[in-house]
Amino acid sequence: MTDLYEILQSRRDTRHFTNDAVPDEVIEKALQAGHWAPSVGLTDATKYYLITSDEIKKAIKELFLEYDAKAASQTDNPSQKEQYKNLKLEAIEEAPLGLVICYDRSVLNNFTIGTVGSNEAIKFSAVCAAQNIWLSLTEQGYSMGWVSILNYYQFKKLLGLPENIEPLGYFCIGKPATNYDNQPMLQQLHWKQKSEKPFVEKISMLHESENERILTVDEDGEAVSAEFESSLQHKIDNKTKPTGALGILEVLAKQIGTVFKTLEPKIIQPNIVVFAADHGIANHGVSAYPQDVTRQMVANFLEGGAAINVFCRQNDIQLSIVDSGVNYDFPPNSNLISAKIDRGTKSFLQGPAMSKEQLELCFEKGSEIVSAIAKKGSNCIGFGEMGIGNTSTASVLMSIITGIPIEDCVGKGTGVNDEKLRFKNEILKKAIDTYSGNEFLDDKLAYFGGFEILQMAGGMLEAYKNNMLILVDGFICSVAFLIAFKKNPSIIKNAIFSHQSAEQAHIKLLNYLNTKAILQLDLRLGEGTGCAVAFPIIQSAVAFLNEMASFESAGVSNK
Repeated sequence: MTDLYEILQSRRDTRHFTNDAVPDEVIEKALQAGHWAPSVGLTDATKYYLITSDEIKKAIKELFLEYDAKAASQTDNPSQKEQYKNLKLEAIEEAPLGLVICYDRSVLNNFTIGTVGSNEAIKFSAVCAAQNIWLSLTEQGYSMGWVSILNYYQFKKLLGLPENIEPLGYFCIGKPATNYDNQPMLQQLHWKQKSEKPFVEKISMLHESENERILTVDEDGEAVSAEFESSLQHKIDNKTKPTGALGILEVLAKQIGTVFKTLEPKIIQPNIVVFAADHGIANHGVSAYPQDVTRQMVANFLEGGAAINVFCRQNDIQLSIVDSGVNYDFPPNSNLISAKIDRGTKSFLQGPAMSKEQLELCFEKGSEIVSAIAKKGSNCIGFGEMGIGNTSTASVLMSIITGIPIEDCVGKGTGVNDEKLRFKNEILKKAIDTYSGNEFLDDKLAYFGGFEILQMAGGMLEAYKNNMLILVDGFICSVAFLIAFKKNPSIIKNAIFSHQSAEQAHIKLLNYLNTKAILQLDLRLGEGTGCAVAFPIIQSAVAFLNEMASFESAGVSNK
């Protein structure tokens, strides 16, 4: 079969193969065809991994079967469910060759023509390569099947793929055992009939004009109308006060109304989560307190005696405490969320603080914790931390992410004196100078990061995903937010920075993020105390928006 259109019309996703080996020259020719495929900005972002190991194929098959059961449960139609269960996929082990087609996200670290509008363009390039490979294999008498029903996180771990490498799926390659009556197998088994002709529609009218309502679309595709924003601003301006007279409260009211997309926002079940962990760098004497204070303070949180407990009780805020990686095993019956990655990180002065797997687990655990809180109905979450040595970790992370010199990112933390501050500066500068890893963000996070800081970053990203109001505490929590911001800049819309810390680097970080804090009280305690103290002000912004009279309703003359 050599005619292009015959090849295109034949079945592209083969599910059954003979055990005939795939000659090297066949796969080499096919991969070369993939390499010739359109590639946005000539990035060469597509990568290929070949698999012949029966052990690996079996492990991938088990991953497939686990998700296959989940997929079958998605339909409530009994006959359709039965049909689905009959769609056996033996090709993973049956096909003589496995291929993993991936795209490399690290190419986005440099300017690439074609990716400004959408980073997804490099993924689309990899899909073009998959199509070329299929065409080449079919022309040579072989074929390919695409397996995408997989847990991709586990799939990457199983294959040991770097964080920046993203797989499209697993592709089975070999000689097809059947031609499926020259039609798609799903069609042959009456699962679904493919339409004869493609959908085509000509667009001849420009739909956007100055007279039409303007829409701004956020990163998640949810439209916010200019009409709504205008209505919200009108409501704020027409309260019985001079325009702007309530200052930051008016800014907060507009932000909260915009986040919740309503003229009458309500804060529901506010929750502050304190993440606690130990840091290997603390063993080098960078803190005024011994590492065991982390454990002692977590015990204090659990007994209700810390500042954060007092302020949460005062303002009726739910408080949750998380063991992200304290160097101590708390009793299993403690009123504690257990998300322990390890008993503290290693010292980044001597090597990586954590592994890539631990980094991934931090984001995963942080996300799970916040997701559970969101599912209970909370729409407002504050973040706090506890960990001796974590100002040192946060200072280094701030410096390597923003490019601000380390000496401008280091402060006194929980109260070191001037002499110890100089020592702290020297230690942290030495750690940065001896780093020899690559420039990818996640590699740096794994090398220098702290368990609680990265869990907070993962939690913040999940909070944004659930459209929650995100209250950020002081310097360390702002560094966690910086990480989340680098992952998804749109998160800034949901963030309220509760206070400007006494740490000298905090104002620099707020300026870098182009934002301002509500309060400046010279706080440097952590624990989420700034969130709890600022919360009544946030409630005041909501209260005036919902309850204060307008000029019209009060019969007061506007200017």
